[in-house]
Amino acid sequence: MYKVSLGEITLPVAPSKITMKVKNNNKTMELIDGREINFLRTPGLKEFSFEFLIPHIRYPFAEYPDGFMTAQQYIEALELMKMKKEPFTFQVQRILPSGKELLKTSERVSLEDYTITEDTGNGLDFMASVTLKQYKEHKSVNTPMVQVTQDAVIVKEEKQRDSKKDTPSTYTVKKGDSLWKICKSQLGDGAKYKEIAELNGISNPNLIYPGQVIKLGTT
Repeated sequence: MYKVSLGEITLPVAPSKITMKVKNNNKTMELIDGREINFLRTPGLKEFSFEFLIPHIRYPFAEYPDGFMTAQQYIEALELMKMKKEPFTFQVQRILPSGKELLKTSERVSLEDYTITEDTGNGLDFMASVTLKQYKEHKSVNTPMVQVTQDAVIVKEEKQRDSKKDTPSTYTVKKGDSLWKICKSQLGDGAKYKEIAELNGISNPNLIYPGQVIKLGTT
């Protein structure tokens, strides 16, 4: 048995096939005498691609560890993963009928692209095709500014600009808004959507409606 999850979402039906591709970064050069040489370089990031079923109704073969979710909720979850611009954990568990786990694959990834297909020949169900890319943490380095004068070399550390803005205390939801969009535009950080959902008692961040007043902070 396979269990596959994207972040906090467990797929209701495990993909029948998962492809992992490792990009080749080796460099081949041709010498003057016609011979070729190969420079071996660090391999590129892994890519995972697969297709999975999104059932519109509850099937006996589908699994919902956190309770039944509609097809629309899975589609909105994929959209939110893309809009958040944050890495998440892609996990594949391989489990024997006895319950013993054979091997677990767990990678921090980003959602590169996804396609939703609706085939009327398959009833009301959807098919989703996704491409994930391995994510590796990196940190930007602040380069000091160097000023050369006649008598000395002066090194100045670049000061970080204060990007804080006056934050409104509430926001009224408009058509087409999502909680991530609101946090990005009003607070400067879409990742705060969970914090704002909790502040407003919203159990499902994907379900907000036009006209709803969202509190953006405590007074």
